[in-house]
Amino acid sequence: MKLYYFPGACSMAAHIALRETGLNFDLEKVDLMGGGKTDTGADFSSINPKGYVPALKLDNGQVLTEVGVVLQYIADQKPASGLAPAAGTLERYRLMEMLNFISTELHKNFTPLFNPAASAEAKENASANITKRMAYLNEQLAGKQYLLGDTFTVADAYFGTVLGWCQFVKFDTSAWQNIGAYAGRVMSRPTVQATMQAEGLTG
Repeated sequence: MKLYYFPGACSMAAHIALRETGLNFDLEKVDLMGGGKTDTGADFSSINPKGYVPALKLDNGQVLTEVGVVLQYIADQKPASGLAPAAGTLERYRLMEMLNFISTELHKNFTPLFNPAASAEAKENASANITKRMAYLNEQLAGKQYLLGDTFTVADAYFGTVLGWCQFVKFDTSAWQNIGAYAGRVMSRPTVQATMQAEGLTG
């Protein structure tokens, strides 16, 4: 498999998940800010016409996109990793529920904060929405090690990645103690540290 990624973007969640499984994979960085070429000079739009990461090229040549789907695919390649509950179980639907929540209610609200052209009003609205979602997740983490219990899943790879964006957009999370402790647990995982180093995000 080959993961097309941009450092620190939501593709980082897929990168973490791949390292958690221990599966063999290749990485190829995409220059999303400067023309959309990959490190090998390929036009990324020919790989993923949507133009954004992650894109996971499978061994059979097909390409999967959309972070929630890519994460579940990776988890299902190594069920013993515990990254996703078994398909068809209620726990699996809880995972899907959480992935969708992070994607639509949290991830997308960061877009205006990263956009220099976004209006002050758009940024204020986005921050207000993020605050509500963070408060909800802080409550969900009460008495838990991770989002779905005591097992690290792909939902944690995703939420941990999104939490990393807070420092870049100067969004203060100090009010949420459960999230603060959780972030420490996620960031201390060897796979997360290895991912950050591979993506050039650590000194």
